[in-house]
Amino acid sequence: QVQLVESGGGSVQAGGSLLLSCVVSVSGSGYTGKKAWFRQATGKEREWVAAIGTPRTNTRYEDSVQGRFTISFDDAKSILYLQMNNLKAEDTARYYCAASSQWWMSRENWRRSDEYPYWGQGTQVTVSS
Repeated sequence: QVQLVESGGGSVQAGGSLLLSCVVSVSGSGYTGKKAWFRQATGKEREWVAAIGTPRTNTRYEDSVQGRFTISFDDAKSILYLQMNNLKAEDTARYYCAASSQWWMSRENWRRSDEYPYWGQGTQVTVSS
């Protein structure tokens, strides 16, 4: 079994920073590969934000967050992070962590939500301008 639990969301002013965390718990025959963060703003579709594979330097970012957000994974603690700096009002959304059962990253598959069978419950980020 695989469980993902996010934390770290909150309200912040534009230009501020937040660190989101996602504890990835695996038991039994469960297995996780590449991981990602998605977000969904009110009234909009869920969109991919960032992904990480192996080695841990293998990361991808959506254009609007490139240079501002950093995704990382602590193997020892099994925690996925999203460091968000210089936040903008348009970053306001509910953020979800997701885990795939495969490490393969090709043909931009990391952007697709159907690549990730495991999801957390989400954490709200609100940025005021």
